[in-house]
Amino acid sequence: MKQRGIYEKVPGSSIWWVLHYDAQGRRRREKAGTKSAAIALYHKRKQEALEGRKLPERLRRAPVGFREIARDALEYSQAHKRPDSHRNDACQMKKLVEWFGDQTAESLGAQEIEKRLAGQMWAPATANRYRALLSLTYRLAIRNRKASTNPIRQVPRRKENNARVRFLDEAEEARLRAKIRESYPEREPEFDLALHTGMRRSEQYGLRWENVNLRLGIITIPCSKHGERRYAPVNSRARTALESLRQQRDGSERLIPRGHGRRWFERAVREAGIVDFHWHDLRHTFASRLVMASVDLRTVQELLGHKTITMTVRYSHLAPAHLQEAVDRLAEKPTATRTATGADRPFVTDGAYVH
Repeated sequence: MKQRGIYEKVPGSSIWWVLHYDAQGRRRREKAGTKSAAIALYHKRKQEALEGRKLPERLRRAPVGFREIARDALEYSQAHKRPDSHRNDACQMKKLVEWFGDQTAESLGAQEIEKRLAGQMWAPATANRYRALLSLTYRLAIRNRKASTNPIRQVPRRKENNARVRFLDEAEEARLRAKIRESYPEREPEFDLALHTGMRRSEQYGLRWENVNLRLGIITIPCSKHGERRYAPVNSRARTALESLRQQRDGSERLIPRGHGRRWFERAVREAGIVDFHWHDLRHTFASRLVMASVDLRTVQELLGHKTITMTVRYSHLAPAHLQEAVDRLAEKPTATRTATGADRPFVTDGAYVH
């Protein structure tokens, strides 16, 4: 016998829905599950309507789709993040919308998110970037009252290996520079600028000529990775690189015109026979050479623009002179068994004299 107010949205699915009118006379649909659960829910809603009771807030508003909160997150990203960070967010959000775009924001669970991330052949850092974007999306949705919980909190971050320090040795630099001069001579100033300032790729390729003061020898980075302004001093090699770039200037306000991607660099590295080396490793090379030249870590931290010294400390093993100096001090300090003149004296242990 057909039961009034309940129905299967998809016949044969065994998933039952309830159709009822609330206390304000508005028509409502709710997913109940089994048929018995649907019958019980229907009678409950009828009784609530008779008593004039309002439905819970989550049932009084139309469900919000994931596409909508994704759109909100990208608007926030564009307004508050650096252009390159926003471009990354937009690229990653396409994948997230492809996965979850047809779902409501409230229906997405941690298990489904974790399963999607686990199904990709991604490095831990890449998976964590997607996780971070999803977390931002839900934090904004909660703030905008479009979601009540953040499922990402139950998705663990993957452990990243941030201790990797890959830098060019002199022989590798010679081979790479020769290949750049042979195949991409106009790009050598870009290479030298990175090698002698330690700027991040996004910082270097986002610069405008107004950010460069050759008279003072300072490059102003308006918005670093942490959203703050910082300054990069210019040495003679960086100055020569900047002067070469000025000669190549095509009227653009940008230091390096758009379209100067990194594929040329990847090809040069491959053609030079250098293994496991990326553009960011030029920054590692800059830092490593500073440390090996006995520059203190606090200064290296400031030059790199690290928020804390924790990231800078990973270069400390490249300063063997400092370690040697520390252990040499032990040999210089008089021990408890020696006098200032070096003569042996007995000392007492457990009530006995020992010579």
